[in-house]
Parts: sequence; structure tokens; C-alpha cells
Amino acid sequence: MSNGTPKKTHEPPTKKPAPPKPAAPVDRVLLANGSQGGQVRELQARLRKLKLFDRNPTGYYGSVTTASVRGFQRQQGMGASGSLTSSAWSALRARTSPPSHDELYPPTTLPLDDPDPRCLTGRALCVSKKSRSLAWYVNGQLVSAMDVRFGSAYTPTREGEFGVAFKSRHHVSTIYHTPMPYALFFSGGQAIHYSSDFAARGYSGASHGCVNVRDKKKIAALFAQVKKGDKVVVYK
Repeated sequence: MSNGTPKKTHEPPTKKPAPPKPAAPVDRVLLANGSQGGQVRELQARLRKLKLFDRNPTGYYGSVTTASVRGFQRQQGMGASGSLTSSAWSALRARTSPPSHDELYPPTTLPLDDPDPRCLTGRALCVSKKSRSLAWYVNGQLVSAMDVRFGSAYTPTREGEFGVAFKSRHHVSTIYHTPMPYALFFSGGQAIHYSSDFAARGYSGASHGCVNVRDKKKIAALFAQVKKGDKVVVYK
């Protein structure tokens, strides 16, 4: 007879669902074409240490930086997207030392060219068309350097060894009626001088034969140091 007590049953214990597998870490994109700033500058300096970036850091992530990052990614067997991912950044940092201040902020856009031997004696303004730079040497020691641009194919900047003929702080061209501040004349009407057009437009323009400088502070300091008769060497 039943005493009214429910009969106990032995049911198998319920299995707990297996915990979900952790998702693979996302390889985040840190920098890409169009990025700019200090981390881009460091990226470029580190790539330059590996000879994957053939110019000086600019802080702007453009087509050249994209190609350089893609080259590094291929070397490491990574997906060569050209965008800097967290894994690529870790690999790059592991293979390069932290760049110095001078490596991060070099004086010119392109690396300085090897100076012409004529630049290494006395006081010389060493102007390289190859690296588009002006380097100021005193007794073989580099004092300062700056970006420059030259005349077009129709009004080329003359090459050779010259001397500073005269200086004109507030010069205005008598032919083109344009300002030529901090002018250092070295060959007829051709001079080294500050160019607001170069500062604004960069290498998309050209001079009428002069050596244009786009950094006003640097050319002002150079103008104060250079003396009449100092050498000017313009070479390819």
C-alpha cells in the first residue's frame, strides 16, 4: 500500500554547458594612410633603422609609409595590408631600438647628401640638388641644415663653386617684384633666400633660379652667420 510519500527517482545529473572558447585577440589597426602625429614619426624612424623607409620622418602616414609598412609585414610573414596593426607594431619595436630625438626630428625632409669635398674646408654653404638640402659647414663641422628647392628646367639654378657676393635682408626682386627676404646672392641674380611660396606649396612649385628655403627661422639664423665671401657650392 502507498503511504502517500512520493517515490524517489534517480535522474542523471544535468551536464553544464562547456564554457565558450575565448575569442582570438583582435589585431587592431593602430595607424593607417592619413594618420599623423608622434607615433607616425616614431614608426617612420624605426622603419628607417631597418632601411625600409628611405627618407626622414615627417609624422604623416602617406603612400610611402604604407609601402614601407607593407614591406615590413611581408618580411614578418604577416598580412601585408600596409596599415600598422598591433602585432606589426610589437614586432617592429622588438627589432629596433627607440629612436633618438635627432632621428625623430631631423633637420631636412630627405637625408642629407654626402657633402662635396669643397664644403669641408673653411665656411661653406653646401647645396645638394640630389637631397634638396642646404648644409652650412664651418671648418668641416655641420652647423645647420634645411630643405631647399631650385629653379625649373627653364630657369635652372647654376651649379659650381661661388662666393656670397652680398646680403640683402629685405630684398625685393626687381624682375618679378616678389619679396626675397634674407637673400644671400652668389651668382648674378641668383640667391639663397626665404620663400613664402615654398613654405605654402612645397615642391609643387619652383623658383626662377634661386635657392628657396621654406623655414624662416633657419634662414634668418643662417643670414646672421654668413659673411660676404663665404663659399657657396651647388652640386648634384
